[in-house]
Amino acid sequence: MTPHDFQISPERLPELLCAMPKAELHMHIEGSLEPELIFALAQRNGVTLPYASVEDLRQAYAFTNLQSFLDIYYAGASVLLKEQDFYDMAWAYLERAAADNVVRTEMFFDPQTHTARGVDVKVVIDGLHRACVDAEARLGVSAALILCFLRHLSEEEAFETLEQALPYRDKFIGVGLDSSEVGHPPEKFAKVFARCRELGLHLVAHAGEEGPPAYVWSALDVLKVERVDHGVQSAKDPALMARLAKDRIPLTVCPLSNLKLCVFPDLKAHNLKTLLDAGLVATVNSDDPAYFGGYMNENFLQTFAATGLTAQHAWQLAANSFEGSFIDDAAKARYMGRLNETFARFAA
Repeated sequence: MTPHDFQISPERLPELLCAMPKAELHMHIEGSLEPELIFALAQRNGVTLPYASVEDLRQAYAFTNLQSFLDIYYAGASVLLKEQDFYDMAWAYLERAAADNVVRTEMFFDPQTHTARGVDVKVVIDGLHRACVDAEARLGVSAALILCFLRHLSEEEAFETLEQALPYRDKFIGVGLDSSEVGHPPEKFAKVFARCRELGLHLVAHAGEEGPPAYVWSALDVLKVERVDHGVQSAKDPALMARLAKDRIPLTVCPLSNLKLCVFPDLKAHNLKTLLDAGLVATVNSDDPAYFGGYMNENFLQTFAATGLTAQHAWQLAANSFEGSFIDDAAKARYMGRLNETFARFAA
């Protein structure tokens, strides 16, 4: 079945975007910490915040670039100290994901953000993993964890983090690379990614958000990633676009994040349609939804309203999200069946 088999009226498109099953492949769990939960955890743990109120903190969410966001992001993470804190943060996101008809989520987490504050990596992983297990049982959401290395730190520190996390290897499915992109090219982490590949971990990396297409090339050729997080700058390099399309390398695009961090001047200027029309496995994701103004459905609704994407594009994006996920073929087929049923219902 192809998306062209479904004739869906434009008026029903917003409802369809919300109803269709989808996978989220680019979401930093620490970036889902809403101001209300930050203040509740601060109170519970006796942490003093540099903001007087929830409203004060929300006002600070006016970012000019990635670094201005990261400064606030790390301040917010300071309230996470106990296993239950990590569970509560993940559970709040997973409930929102379920409400948006996210049926599979592969969540990033940043252990170095927490171990630097003296929080044991076991505390982090156990809290997050327990929420993933409960999500499957109670929400019908399949959830997995991807451990990210902070690229502004050294490769040596990434190796230390990997060693600390390996006793809990059964609780995460892959590794990624995030934090400040410019000035920290992927090849800085060549050895640690090679080691992770030997361990059978899935490999992803942020590349081509603020960094140049060259960073996407080296994520592919040096780190050997299976998926590129963001990747929107790839459109500046026709040879790279051809490579991504030919090799079916998924791009986990985050439209509202790109808008909030001034990667594009407005959503109308976003290149998601360009990526899709070039045959790339582009997907829509929320990145750091508490900070960037929207979870999954909000990203779909605002992006479609601004760019004129159609129901065909919606089907393609959802199908791409399942293709790009690290689940087995049987699960992919099951989710695709649900996707086609949803579209058939809206076409009727």
